[in-house]
Amino acid sequence: MNYFKRLLIICVFSLASQLYSQKISNQEFVYSTKDGAELKVYVFVSESLKNTENLPTVVIFHGGGWSMGEASWAFGRAEHFAKLGFVAAAAQYRLSDQKNITPIDAMEDARDVIKWIRINKSLLKIDPNKVVGYGWSAGAHLVSSAAIFEDSTATVSSSPNALILVSPAVSLAKDNWFRQLLLNKIDPNKVSPDENVKKGMPPTLILQGRDDTVTPLQGVQNFADRMKLNGNSCELIIYDGVGHLFTPSTERDDRYPNPDSTVQSMAFKKADDFLRSLGYLK
Repeated sequence: MNYFKRLLIICVFSLASQLYSQKISNQEFVYSTKDGAELKVYVFVSESLKNTENLPTVVIFHGGGWSMGEASWAFGRAEHFAKLGFVAAAAQYRLSDQKNITPIDAMEDARDVIKWIRINKSLLKIDPNKVVGYGWSAGAHLVSSAAIFEDSTATVSSSPNALILVSPAVSLAKDNWFRQLLLNKIDPNKVSPDENVKKGMPPTLILQGRDDTVTPLQGVQNFADRMKLNGNSCELIIYDGVGHLFTPSTERDDRYPNPDSTVQSMAFKKADDFLRSLGYLK
């Protein structure tokens, strides 16, 4: 091995070491108060970038069927993106209780937190034109809805500038659980992303298991096809041998996820590459 190859390897390993030895800070903010309850967003940033302006942002929404979960489920992903140079925010949202709170409320929260991020661009030192929405399962429904069902009267946009959707719940018109959670307040077709795709949507990456029984491929494919028919950029990556959230096809995928580590690593790398292609990562 010649000198230059050795030098290159040393530099690569040095960079990787610096990347994963960074100190990441985590700060809690209240972005909204609904019915007397505070809704919080947890913001992660590398200590080395605290004085850097115009950083890209990723806002992450956990899954859990709209009725369970917490922002801390997204902390691992938030720390990863913070190490890559993002201001990463893990969002709390209202959970359906089958009495009063429905997914419609969570959709409102998703819009609110993205608007809060942009309104507080100076505080967070972010570029309001580089806000990525990231969600898995029900969280992917919420973040894609923030782009589709944007409040036209708002002075600040709730639409992310890019979307990363993992095992996304984007085809919900015939989903019995979703219909049940809506409490007959609205026709599911009116809040199902695939039925409401429009022109001008943000560039989107979808990471999906072929054998998903929770958010089946057919519905996800339908969403991706309609995105393209409307002139939007949408890349659907399908992983064989896995179901929901990359759980192996040999296991039930409608329980707590047990991702195939190899497939998950490939998918996470694809997400990083997508952000790099948009110029959000160097």
